[in-house]
Amino acid sequence: MKNKTLFPIALTAILLVVFSFTINNNWDISNFVISNQAQQEIKISGYSSVYPALKVLASAYEAKNPTTTISILTPTKSEATISGVKDGLLDIGTLSRELKIEEKEGKIEYYLLAKDALLIATHPSVTDIMNLTTEQLKGIYSGKIKNWKELGGFDAKIVVLDRTENEPAKYLLRKYYLGQDLKVSSEAIVLRNEDEVIAAIQNIPYSIGAFSFAYAISNNLPVNRLSLNGVEPSIKNIKNNKYQMLRQIGITIKKLPAKPVQEFVNFATSKVGKEELAKYSFVASTEKL
Repeated sequence: MKNKTLFPIALTAILLVVFSFTINNNWDISNFVISNQAQQEIKISGYSSVYPALKVLASAYEAKNPTTTISILTPTKSEATISGVKDGLLDIGTLSRELKIEEKEGKIEYYLLAKDALLIATHPSVTDIMNLTTEQLKGIYSGKIKNWKELGGFDAKIVVLDRTENEPAKYLLRKYYLGQDLKVSSEAIVLRNEDEVIAAIQNIPYSIGAFSFAYAISNNLPVNRLSLNGVEPSIKNIKNNKYQMLRQIGITIKKLPAKPVQEFVNFATSKVGKEELAKYSFVASTEKL
């Protein structure tokens, strides 16, 4: 009986010693608790143009949820993204358009997180040009206008940074400015994804290209942001739809996702998530389509 009485006393003493050692050595006991919790991974892939917004949300979420890792994988096309979510290969797919009814098949959901403008910008070497008209933009992309001096700028050859025809960015350019029948100059540099455009426009003098307005603003990129037909790319003009080239920042998940996935989506569509996106110049939305 004596030993049974002494055991709780001894255990309490040991715990007190461990607690005292932890405090005196400035250990954070929460780290010990977290390290013993299972690490959860959320896999995301899809359109690269949506990645900047998802990286903002992922960083904010991981800071609040250290047992969750959000992995943003190599970009994929929409068909592969949708199939990946349906088949469970991806937890979240990124899209810059709404899902079609036939794509949902009753298996997946779509969430609109924000809107972002497709910005037309030039390398800082292009001076004295702050606005382009539709006809001027058509002339540049077709190759009819080859030199910036034809538009009142410096005497230098225009370098067009283009995208492939199946990219949403190119779809918007054609829809609002270039038209479906315009043949792009064979001298244009065709790039695979938005990261390449962003890198190229900062490094190739006298270049012009299209990419994320929010990314340009939040990262303070040293590029010239152009107005189109006198309409400036700005948060105000995005909100009131005066600036035409707007694309959706959306995600798709299974109808019954794993708990960590649903919790991240809840955060992304919450007021807090919206505020995080607004910090980086995305015009956020909590609307579910």
